[in-house]
Amino acid sequence: MAVLDSTHWRDAARNPRFYIMDALAALPLLLFMLHITLWTFLTALGFIAFFTILERFNFTVPVFFRWLRSTLAGSIKSAKPWWRA
Repeated sequence: MAVLDSTHWRDAARNPRFYIMDALAALPLLLFMLHITLWTFLTALGFIAFFTILERFNFTVPVFFRWLRSTLAGSIKSAKPWWRA
C-alpha cells in the first residue's frame, strides 16, 4: 500500500468524498445501481439534493441532526422532568 508524501494522520478527520460529492450521497446511487427502478432513482436524487443542500450550508449529517433536535426541542429547558411535575 503506497503512502503519499502529502498524506497526514490529520486527514482521517475529513469527511469522505466520492469525487465531487459526499460519500454518503453515493450510497443511494449504489442502491439505484443494484435495483434500477424509478423510485430508487428518485430516492437517490432526493438524497443527493439533501446532501448538496447540507454541504451548501456547511453542515455535516450529525451536526444537522443535532441542530434539528435542538430546534424541535425549543429554547426553554425545564429543570424538572415532565413526568415528575
